[in-house]
Amino acid sequence: MRRFLLLIAFAFSSMAPLAQSQELRPVTVASDLEHPWGLAFLPDGRMLVTERPGRLRIVGAEGRISAPIVGLPRVDAAGQGGLLDIVLDPKFGDNARVYFSYSEPGDDAEGRRASSTAVARAQLDGNRLVNLQVIFRQRPKVASSAHFGSRLVFARDGRLFVTLGDRFSRRDDAQTLDTHLGKVVRIEADGSVPADNPFVDRAGALPEIWTYGHRNVQGAALHPVTGELWTHEDGPQGGDELNIEFAGKNYGWPVITYGREYVTGLKIGDGTTRADIPAPLTVWTPSIAPSGMAFLTSDRYPGWKGNLFVGALRGQMLVRLELDGRRVVKEHRLLQSMSERIRDVREGPDGWLYLLTDSPQGRVIRLER
Repeated sequence: MRRFLLLIAFAFSSMAPLAQSQELRPVTVASDLEHPWGLAFLPDGRMLVTERPGRLRIVGAEGRISAPIVGLPRVDAAGQGGLLDIVLDPKFGDNARVYFSYSEPGDDAEGRRASSTAVARAQLDGNRLVNLQVIFRQRPKVASSAHFGSRLVFARDGRLFVTLGDRFSRRDDAQTLDTHLGKVVRIEADGSVPADNPFVDRAGALPEIWTYGHRNVQGAALHPVTGELWTHEDGPQGGDELNIEFAGKNYGWPVITYGREYVTGLKIGDGTTRADIPAPLTVWTPSIAPSGMAFLTSDRYPGWKGNLFVGALRGQMLVRLELDGRRVVKEHRLLQSMSERIRDVREGPDGWLYLLTDSPQGRVIRLER
């Protein structure tokens, strides 16, 4: 009897590591997408996928890629700019409305060609977008082709979070409240300003601002239990951060950072900590260039429910983070043998994780086991 119990105990002890180190099988759903950036699932299981050069496609569950959807606004597809994130309205079943972010062309204060991140909404009618409205424009427009952000996340109350980059050449503006550079903003679904935003009544502050002191936030997701907005952002030569966005808080860039200057390697700002600035949950040094993020809520991957998954561009991998409440307790680096830049991570309605790879022949990948 004792031997039988020992065998049972050994079997269970052997199964636990297997659940944590389970084999993953990347299955290509669709390919030959040009720098796909954002992914949203339609109610019938098809996917809306943005391509950074300025095209929006519908990808069927079997991998069929539609012709480009017509009706998009003009997109300034240069450098890191282009057609970026996309999400469905929480009431999509009633209004067929989608929201997307993109780099909008224009002029800066000196009359030079410039751009800024904009958000538009429209109704999806077959292969067309109709009734398009631009509901948010980042101010000011900047003559730069870098650091646009931009992830879109609907909160449980129906408000829309928009993450915005510092545009690279204007990093000091991340510390001011009179621009949208280096900010996370919070707006109503029609673009108006919620009355309870933290800076609504502050003179000289743009009322859309939710948090500030960011460099380039390209990953954002709601925590499935708390409803808090979690984000990650790029640091220069290190200092990529994972944060929780608390209303009105300053997240430090470029005054408080773990990053260093690209050319000289010298430190940036005044250090890595300050009492009034929330400490990141984790920091990546050297930089992995995180992009895309999703909490796993399904049981598809034994032992991984509740974990946070982060794509990496420079790191060319998928990072799995084990959490204990708001603490990161362990990190696992997955899919490194693929050697592909991972731009977006989403959990599909079937419970599998879906990835977008960033290349001229980018793929939609379903991660099976």
